[in-house]
Amino acid sequence: MEISKKMQDAINEQIKEEMASAYIYMSMAAYSESINLPGFGAWMVAQAGEEWEHAMKFYNHILDRGGRVVFQAIPQPPIEFNGPMDVFAKTLEHEQYITDCIHKLYALAVAEKDYAAANLLQWFVNEQVEEEKTAGDILETLKRIGDKGQALYMLDRQLGARGK
Repeated sequence: MEISKKMQDAINEQIKEEMASAYIYMSMAAYSESINLPGFGAWMVAQAGEEWEHAMKFYNHILDRGGRVVFQAIPQPPIEFNGPMDVFAKTLEHEQYITDCIHKLYALAVAEKDYAAANLLQWFVNEQVEEEKTAGDILETLKRIGDKGQALYMLDRQLGARGK
């Protein structure tokens, strides 16, 4: 079944959101490196890679269904943060925003009776549960240990293991 124009446009918008997410996480990686937290930086680089993969899932979905991918401008990401706790508070907030975008896209797929898109989006619904949980867990850890000291160094090393 060929993709409808309405669904194609909505997925193209989501491609922009996923690429913007990658850009945001790369900005967070650069910030983390600038404050000597290379593990946080590596975690964010890995997260950016995941977001790029998500954009490509949508990209391929449109192409597989005879549609046209149209890239849109990506806004400049924030570049300054108030420490690692702020980075992860903003990460959680951003993931909650992306969850809302995915839910709206899923609702559109259901309304359009686009079962292929709904099937793809079910994977994203589940993925967003994991994304929010991970960001929330790290934020809670940072709230317990604070933004300084040996525990932060240990968390930095733990997060850096993700990129390896």
